[in-house]
Amino acid sequence: MKNLRLAGDFDLLKIAKATPGFVGADLVALVNKAGNLAMRRIIDTRKSELVKEEEMPAEEWWKEPWSSEEMKKLNITMADFEDATKLVQPSSRREGFSTIPDVKWEDVGGLDDLRRQFELYIVNRIKYPAQYEECGVDLETGFLLYGPPGCGKTLIAKAVANEAGANFIHIKGPELLNKYVGESESHVRRIFSRARTCSPCIIFFDEVDALTTERGKEGGWVVERLLNQLLIELNGGDDRRGVFVIGATNRPEVMDHALLRPGRFGKLLFVPLPNSGERGLILKALARKKPIDASANLLEIGTRCENMSGADLSAVMNEAAMASLEEKLKLTTPVFGTGCPSTIKSAHFEQALMKVKPSVSEKLKKYYEKLSETFRAA
Repeated sequence: MKNLRLAGDFDLLKIAKATPGFVGADLVALVNKAGNLAMRRIIDTRKSELVKEEEMPAEEWWKEPWSSEEMKKLNITMADFEDATKLVQPSSRREGFSTIPDVKWEDVGGLDDLRRQFELYIVNRIKYPAQYEECGVDLETGFLLYGPPGCGKTLIAKAVANEAGANFIHIKGPELLNKYVGESESHVRRIFSRARTCSPCIIFFDEVDALTTERGKEGGWVVERLLNQLLIELNGGDDRRGVFVIGATNRPEVMDHALLRPGRFGKLLFVPLPNSGERGLILKALARKKPIDASANLLEIGTRCENMSGADLSAVMNEAAMASLEEKLKLTTPVFGTGCPSTIKSAHFEQALMKVKPSVSEKLKKYYEKLSETFRAA
């Protein structure tokens, strides 16, 4: 940047924080994009001034020579760099290896306690690292989300990455397994190496129990080698600065206990079934892009969806939308796009509740609650 003509105050640290995962070539592209945006801004301003003040024809303005005063205004501002960071993608994202999810906490619905935990342990640590270093706080970097299926564990991890503005690497557990010796371990090393280069980064292991079953079982040598490599990477210490690991599982009891100690997946967070109020909030989040009729009270409907998970509530919303669509097609010609827009009414939700049943039984719910108490006691 030493050869650039800059104007105003520049916060290089802010630019550095806004460019996680940028290699040298990506930063060169960022500077070029900022220069292009600055030229476009200056030329557009000059065009509007010449056409307006000198009443010059719109197609003749570019023939007017540049004055010395105008040449002095050819500068790149901090705003140009901020706009450029939104347009230039680092190599890791262009390759599809990492992303920044578009899921927000409003899309999750409820789970305020988990939100506070992740804001304290991940989001604020990424946004305000100096404050944590001043206090000498050394918090956990490994988290395990466990609970009944369909409760939004994946959504939570994506919302955390979005809130923190961190890169996000989504690993589906079984995809790491390979029958050839050394391939699974190499894949794990490569994941953590790339995460370090594009930190701050969140690695999310979905269905992590597939990779971390207890060692010593017959026929489990493939998983054992992978698990040993994962334990080594989780013990990375300073090498993992800026890298956070979140695992999600429905079966924490089958995982190797070496993973659940502090320093690895040291923070165990229970994701329960949503309560009555949270079910209403989830329905409201699901209804954000749907034409809900004023007669449909989603908070009241949520109180009647006992033992339903977030996935079940999504099914209820989709069934209600389908019931509304069927009603519309009966009243109009069977051609999509005709007739007046239909809305999802209370009657449609009544039909949906008759079709969708809770996927988590009362017995399974009590099992997870007891398991949560066991982990807390341990």
